[in-house]
Amino acid sequence: MDSRLCDARQRLRLPWAGGNVGNEAMDAFTTARLTAERLRRDHLDDLIPLHQDEAVSRYLGGTRTPAQTAAYIEANLAHWDRRGFGLWMLRDDDGHSVGRAGLRPLKVLGREEIEIAYTFHQAWWGQGYASEIAGALCDIAFGPLGLPELVGVVVAGNLASCRVLEKTGFVFERTYEVEGHELVLYRRRAPAAERTR
Repeated sequence: MDSRLCDARQRLRLPWAGGNVGNEAMDAFTTARLTAERLRRDHLDDLIPLHQDEAVSRYLGGTRTPAQTAAYIEANLAHWDRRGFGLWMLRDDDGHSVGRAGLRPLKVLGREEIEIAYTFHQAWWGQGYASEIAGALCDIAFGPLGLPELVGVVVAGNLASCRVLEKTGFVFERTYEVEGHELVLYRRRAPAAERTR
């Protein structure tokens, strides 16, 4: 096993480590520097400034109004109810809202996939937080959720996000186009799935 993954698992404190996975167990987890809280309606005030920052939203389809952000929360809460996982809000050790991250369904080239997603306020860029949470999300996906693989989809030109995926073990698969936007598709298979290939 990759020693970096072992290190990440030691830092990741998952409440469901005993193997009993339910909605309550997925509500929160911590990494070395972050606390992840299951998305709630009262996170709206944390999400609005994140979604209205043009630099943050540049590769996410543009900024969202407060009403669009409220609708975004409702859609993601419905996903939690259906699938038992989704988006988490992220806080640093001082309790500041630093961003959001999660696992969500995405149709890619006609196929239903589960995508890893992470977005941070600018003040927390370039400090390794994205790689930290990406590693934790992979542990959740391939551990308690038992997913066989994840994808990462990045707008071409978002080199920082590409580097995060590559550092986290995702492999470039192809580029493709959606509505005039060039996207880059990465994939990571569960360790067990890799061994059986």
